Amino acid sequence: MDIRDVIIIGSGPSGYTAATYASRANLKPLVLGGFMEGGQSGGQLMTTTEVENFPGFPEGIQGPELMQKLRQQAERFGTDVLDKDVIKVDFSSRPFRLWTDEEEYSARAVIISTGSAAKRLKTEAEERFWNKGISACATCDGALPIFRTKPIAVIGGGDTAMEEALYLTRFGSQVTIIHRRNEFRASSIMLERAKRHPKIQWKTPCALENTFGNTLLERIEIKNVSTERTEQIPANGLFLAIGHDPNTSLFRDQIDLDQAGYIATDGHTRTSVPGVFAAGDCVDHIYRQAITAAGQGCMAAIQAGRYLESLE
Repeated sequence: MDIRDVIIIGSGPSGYTAATYASRANLKPLVLGGFMEGGQSGGQLMTTTEVENFPGFPEGIQGPELMQKLRQQAERFGTDVLDKDVIKVDFSSRPFRLWTDEEEYSARAVIISTGSAAKRLKTEAEERFWNKGISACATCDGALPIFRTKPIAVIGGGDTAMEEALYLTRFGSQVTIIHRRNEFRASSIMLERAKRHPKIQWKTPCALENTFGNTLLERIEIKNVSTERTEQIPANGLFLAIGHDPNTSLFRDQIDLDQAGYIATDGHTRTSVPGVFAAGDCVDHIYRQAITAAGQGCMAAIQAGRYLESLE
């Protein structure tokens, strides 16, 4: 069986950036990029519309187009990309072994770039305006023109919800925090900061019931879970701040994960297993941006190259 120098599990900004750096270092990487809608790898940005904060695109760029450009750049330098899901790994011996549903692969070094997924409500009301006013990332989308000087709502009760709401006050005319309980999981300091902000109002204990609009979201219907009374409020934006799930279940019992399931690293992409590196949103639960993921992909590729050199 052919043994690769580097195999990258996952794609997106971290995986493709790692592949570009690894291929330019003559490591001939293989990307097992996973499946997304349309039968192609590319990570969460494959389901995102306008991306305005990735450097080098002053007019903005569509998420799928950005991923296609990153993929083409990696392939230009000799990266092999297969749109296949890895279903099993063995990091207990070297070379490392990986399996898709069709084939087994071996590698001297592995870079994990499997990302994370925003938790969603999984309702028809949410799906109707996803990426048409409904988002799960205020930092990514909050500054878009469709939200400026418009009413915005945030669903959630933790620190992330408070942070998202406070950030969105820079753009929206007002921000409504919707939470299905009267108690909040947010820290006292974040909760008080949000309560003091004049642009933030509150709807508790309430849950999303319905969404309305033409091509874009215009208003939402919420229901008080105690009284079951419904009301409609204007909202041109609805941001979900109910958490993320890292795509790391594949690596449980193979490498160290933190309590939330994110891959534990030394801060320089090295995991608990020498020769296995991790980058992007499967590691980062703080920033979760395309540019930070790309930066970590660069770091992982450089560290993988140094590791392979040390073996020689």
